[in-house]
Amino acid sequence: MVKSTRHAKYELYYHIVFVPKYRRSYLTGKTRERLEAIFTEICEDKGLELAESEVMPDHVHLFIGSPPKNAPSLIVNWIKGISARKYNQRYDDRVKWTRSYYVGTAGSASKGAVEQYIAEQEGGDK
Repeated sequence: MVKSTRHAKYELYYHIVFVPKYRRSYLTGKTRERLEAIFTEICEDKGLELAESEVMPDHVHLFIGSPPKNAPSLIVNWIKGISARKYNQRYDDRVKWTRSYYVGTAGSASKGAVEQYIAEQEGGDK
């Protein structure tokens, strides 16, 4: 769904994947439930839309919608930094994330559809 700010219309979604330190498989049970709640809390606080989340035993998948003012790297830093801090303050077991991550963009149109649209616009001016 297209959203808007005062000066922009947008539909930006990011697929974010990251792993715990040493790729250990411990994100299960209560840890998983707690992390999902924390991810939801962070997104609400930062004005992001958490469209989907899946916490696997050894990695996390998030599908997050954001206004264009937030860079993907900033969103990842918020999610990873705040989630680790909140989790470690609230619970006895610890969560640590690696510095690396994957982020991919998604929206309502594919790359091919946008390329075709632009090509058609060029032909319409002649």
